[in-house]
Amino acid sequence: MSAPLLAVDRFSVAYGKVEAVRSVSLEVPAGSVVTVIGANGAGKTTLLNAMMGLLDQAGAISFEGHDLRGTRVEDRVAAGLVLVPERRELFGSLTVEDNLRLGSFRHRRHHQIGAELDKVYALFPRLRERHRQLAGTLSGGERQMLALGRALMSRPRLLMLDEPSLGLAPQIVRESFRIIADLHKSGVSILLIEQNARAALAIADHGYVMEHGEITLQGSAAELAQNPRVVESYLGLGSAR
Repeated sequence: MSAPLLAVDRFSVAYGKVEAVRSVSLEVPAGSVVTVIGANGAGKTTLLNAMMGLLDQAGAISFEGHDLRGTRVEDRVAAGLVLVPERRELFGSLTVEDNLRLGSFRHRRHHQIGAELDKVYALFPRLRERHRQLAGTLSGGERQMLALGRALMSRPRLLMLDEPSLGLAPQIVRESFRIIADLHKSGVSILLIEQNARAALAIADHGYVMEHGEITLQGSAAELAQNPRVVESYLGLGSAR
């Protein structure tokens, strides 16, 4: 069996004396969609930020077999590990196209940037229509498209998505998850952090349930979708979109 694309072993993250993530282990095989579901405050975002090197952590992390401990954030991005954060973190005073170009700032020549822009605009025609518009004037759905597009400009090997459905209308949520599924089909591996368990499990291959900073369940997405505990806690009417 080949080594996983991303492997996290006994990850722990603390804010002072408060341990927000406790001994979490997970894997993302190449070519897969893996989701971590859980309620708000479960530690999901903290886990992702630690994986990107934004937070200090105990434990081990490897990407494509290489130990990432001590590796800078920008070097993780250059290696193909890319995060789309929950708050999108766009530059509102810059145009849509300038935001996209910033996604390729580390390792692109001019002609390569143009080719990548064409790919993003083909995936998100609305961004092409608004390429001269300031990012701060976009709708919530358009901002999500721009955040995804900017991440794709760096040609990620693993795209980590933090709550992509947060704050979006139901129709836009469905469109966002369709796009995520299409990205997977194009060869991008995805680690998806979501409160919307129903939507996440529908497109994932494997899933983890995170509660109070710990992984409490894991299995194939199909198994988790049928697990009585998951159904009761995460797949009730309140999670349907």
